[in-house]
Amino acid sequence: MFRRFTLTIVGAALLPACSQTLPPVEATTTTAAPIRHGTVSAADPRAEEAGMEMLSQGGSSVDAAIATMLALTVVEPQSSGIGGGGFLVRGTPGGVVESFNGREKAPAGADPEWFLNEDGSLPPFGESVRSGLSVGVPGNIALAALAHEKHGKLPWATLFQPAIRLAREGFRVNPRLNNSLSSARDRATLTEDGKALYFDTAGDPLPVGHLVTNEKLAQTFERIAERGPEAFYEGANAAVLAATVSAATPRDGAMTKDDVASYEAQVRAPVCGSYRGYRICGVGPPTSGGIAVLQILGQLERFDLAAMGKESPTAWHLFAESQRLAYADRELYLADADFVAVPVEGLLAREYIARRSSLIDPARSLAEVAPGRPEGAPIALADGDEPEEHGTSHLAVVDADDVMVSYTSTIEGPFGSGLMAGGFFLNNELTDFSRAPIIDGKQVANRVEGGKRPRSSMAPMVVWSPDGKPVLVVGAAGGSTIPVQTARSIIGVIDFGLSAEEALGLPFIMAFGDTLMVEEGTWLEAAIPAFDALGHGKISSRPAPVKGNAILREGEEWIGARDPRLKGQLDLP
Repeated sequence: MFRRFTLTIVGAALLPACSQTLPPVEATTTTAAPIRHGTVSAADPRAEEAGMEMLSQGGSSVDAAIATMLALTVVEPQSSGIGGGGFLVRGTPGGVVESFNGREKAPAGADPEWFLNEDGSLPPFGESVRSGLSVGVPGNIALAALAHEKHGKLPWATLFQPAIRLAREGFRVNPRLNNSLSSARDRATLTEDGKALYFDTAGDPLPVGHLVTNEKLAQTFERIAERGPEAFYEGANAAVLAATVSAATPRDGAMTKDDVASYEAQVRAPVCGSYRGYRICGVGPPTSGGIAVLQILGQLERFDLAAMGKESPTAWHLFAESQRLAYADRELYLADADFVAVPVEGLLAREYIARRSSLIDPARSLAEVAPGRPEGAPIALADGDEPEEHGTSHLAVVDADDVMVSYTSTIEGPFGSGLMAGGFFLNNELTDFSRAPIIDGKQVANRVEGGKRPRSSMAPMVVWSPDGKPVLVVGAAGGSTIPVQTARSIIGVIDFGLSAEEALGLPFIMAFGDTLMVEEGTWLEAAIPAFDALGHGKISSRPAPVKGNAILREGEEWIGARDPRLKGQLDLP
């Protein structure tokens, strides 16, 4: 029935350790709540309930993850959903890991000059976003179909029922959605459907507590539930989707029905590594997230962070320096491996990571950071001009069999491109490409090409303890901050022995180029003089643009958590 995927494992020989089988452990999964079917963590409790409903019916972690993603399309329309794409990684108690690529694709007619004006100049970024130029063919439904075909237990249609109810019977606006409608009004009001759904007759965002119903989305879900992914990628839905994007595309090569119909999700070789005896796996290209997380952790392994303590400026200085090295490699080498030779094995080689780590000085920040030269690296690439990414939603699931699923879903910026079709927002994922295809006479790896998937920062990860037990499911939302958030949470659990919520709530610190950002209102802000003394010349403090989710095994119990910064943003009157 389902055809929107390929079962070919791409690059499976890169990291043989990824398929290593560990001794099985007894499935004794519980949750913090009395329900003993598994655990779900998502950015909205109503989406969590959708996933828990699947687990209570005997569904797999994949079933629950799909139902949660669909529900997020309804209750968190600003961040993710079926108008976008994502990455999913699944890990079993026996150590088997698979990763799934549902990243959006550029239309076949796209070319490296896709975002350029006729004179070769770049228009304002917002103009590129709020147009069909930014929309890639959505991949979440194809990813869901592929994962369900391989690992689903419940009927496909069952997974859609919670989301259909939420869309048809309604959900109430929470403070977070209300704030997003206010701050991203230019995108949320781009179409009449967006205005009608989320704004009152005076043009103001619907207030907190207002009941929103979305019948168009309910009907879209019903068609996909009944007919499978073909109802999304073929027929009326595909025609409307392509026509909506084409009408808003100010150049030739716009998305067509054939572009939509030809989309396929993929099974990709996961990327795996170790940190202090823990086995950690994620997703490889076209996302940079998994590689960046493993590089950051690998470069830090020679330092005793636990002895330094979680409020040590030196420990977080080392963390920032490791970020800078990993992101320099990310900017130059990471892109869609179907179009560019990405040196995955070289970037994750222990010897290479050790060389990069040797550059880190506990007493002084590096004056300049350049990409390394891993084995297999192309020598004629340029660093692109990709803008800062935003948005996204992460969810984590563990089922009754201790099977872990980490799934990051996105439409990129708040409300994506602002365009809508079938009751859902369409992504602006193509602006994750470098808009400039050539810099200093060299091609950019992450340039636009027809059928290509843009580079991502998404970093869904699964972790096994040194004795081989599944122990942590983790990931984050927040664009380019995602690998940093995810690595920080793993460090919080492994080095500092924190709970899932405590690890997610650690103060945020990130090196943005030559500027060090520390989270406003935390002890890091008070430590700015210490970071200045370590050579971090440009230091700013501001609220952290972060949103993580995790599930951590504590003894024989699984405890789910979401970022404590969301407290108050999800409350309803």
